[in-house]
Amino acid sequence: MPMDVNATTPSNFIRAIIDQDLAEGKHKGIVTRFPPEPNGYLHIGHAKSICLNFGLAKDYGGRCHLRFDDTNPEKEDVEYIESIMEDVRWLGFDWGEHLYFASDYFEQLYEFAVELIKQGKAYVCELSADEIREYRGTLTEPGKDSPYRNRSVEENLELFERMKNGEFEEGSHVLRAKIDMSSPNVVMRDPVIYRIKKVPHHRTGDKWCIYPMYDFTHCLSDAIEGITHSICTLEFENNRPLYEWILEQVFPKPHPQQIEFARLNLSCTMMSKRKLLQLVQQGIVSGWDDPRMPTLAGLRRRGFTPAAIRDFCERIGVAKANSVVDYSLLEHCLREDLNNTAPRTMAVLRPLKVVIENYPEGQIEYLEAVNNPNDPAAGTRLVPFAREIYIERDDFMLDPPKGFFRLAPGREVRLRFAYFIKCTDVVYGADGSVVELRAVYDPETKGGSAPDGRKVKATLHWVAAEHSLPAEVRLYDQLFTKEDPNEGDFMENLNPNSLEVVQDARVELNMREVRPGDKFQFERLGYFCVDLDSTPDRLVFNRTVSLKDSWAKMQKK
Repeated sequence: MPMDVNATTPSNFIRAIIDQDLAEGKHKGIVTRFPPEPNGYLHIGHAKSICLNFGLAKDYGGRCHLRFDDTNPEKEDVEYIESIMEDVRWLGFDWGEHLYFASDYFEQLYEFAVELIKQGKAYVCELSADEIREYRGTLTEPGKDSPYRNRSVEENLELFERMKNGEFEEGSHVLRAKIDMSSPNVVMRDPVIYRIKKVPHHRTGDKWCIYPMYDFTHCLSDAIEGITHSICTLEFENNRPLYEWILEQVFPKPHPQQIEFARLNLSCTMMSKRKLLQLVQQGIVSGWDDPRMPTLAGLRRRGFTPAAIRDFCERIGVAKANSVVDYSLLEHCLREDLNNTAPRTMAVLRPLKVVIENYPEGQIEYLEAVNNPNDPAAGTRLVPFAREIYIERDDFMLDPPKGFFRLAPGREVRLRFAYFIKCTDVVYGADGSVVELRAVYDPETKGGSAPDGRKVKATLHWVAAEHSLPAEVRLYDQLFTKEDPNEGDFMENLNPNSLEVVQDARVELNMREVRPGDKFQFERLGYFCVDLDSTPDRLVFNRTVSLKDSWAKMQKK
């Protein structure tokens, strides 16, 4: 078969299975699928599955389907479907014509359930949900047969038809597979495969009031679509015998092969859609795309790039054992990408005015600045310089301690792309705080070096006071304070300092034409992107990630 396997792609146990299947002629081609439930936004954990399924299909010259497992209309919404498709495309993958919904198969699934009943392998049960749990037994004790387990085929067919026709109330009747109530695998103890839900479906409307359960739907949807390798996370390992049992009863071979891998667990990050929804509903965050959220929409708004996320997913690899990946590796991948692609600019978050007293009043000169030292094609820009500039308030101290090399009374520093300046005086406000600095510049140091060879120990970023733009800057940090936010009550582990809004920042004039999503390195401050709230009259930037690469330092230890 045609293959596009990159020799540099690291092998893993899933690829080994596929390679063996192809070598033995088990399949003519590889077909995978990404099967999200449309009950929330995708998060970084889903990105691993997306990259794995679509990546395998691409590498082996096969195809990957996007299929929505839309069998629970109570929790599903078209908004989630649209967001999921946007996220998959944003990551760089395309399903082409292979977009499917489990609801496409409702008629077929119903007929498969009828076939199970006819074989005497499914029955309508009237036990309540609590009673079903009680009858199921424990890990050490076998379950008990339902009193409805031995109904005749004819009675089960009639009752199932009446369920379909809406004659029973929710919770009063379910259809269960008839397998083994003494099985050591609790999943196989007559699982529920259909339940009553009198809720309109976003695609089928009021046509159905019974809906198949996930375990029944998933394996049959895979088989209908011709999926060869059904790749899922480890929590479905115990469900694999049920996956295979259902297919053995009602679907001709060859069958899809379920393969489990370890899901992505990321430190300081929570990936329960139920709990993420709680954060949204309670207003803890501004929405599913809040830049603090681990959703792909949130990461995109914060300024993460698809290339960085794909690189991250490739680096963490595919394994059978669960582990926790340090969040700093994700940030490291992002820095590596942005370092090569993000234009540089200067911004001052907390401005302190400096008046350069020996610089001519009214004069403006334009200094050449490099846009990206790692990309010669990015070229240069002209930055206006004038008598009054802003520097970062943190770059000045009245009485600096040892090791502080930035500006102080009587001290000389370099201005990035500009001149050496020396602080000559300090202006205080009524409350005794520093409100302005006076300085002199050395016109012989244009470009940042002194003809006489003298050195300075600090280079500061700056912007011209009258030739810069106001901006709001949102400084985001981790949403949770604990490595495992699920320890105890996750709401008690929220970081109260996860967002700081800086209202009076100043940015270079070259920011006038930016658009939402544009990314930059603010020199010395970190990587930032233009937020969706930004307009030409009100620039808003999000801090994507700081410049400090804690992961790289950790690797060197």
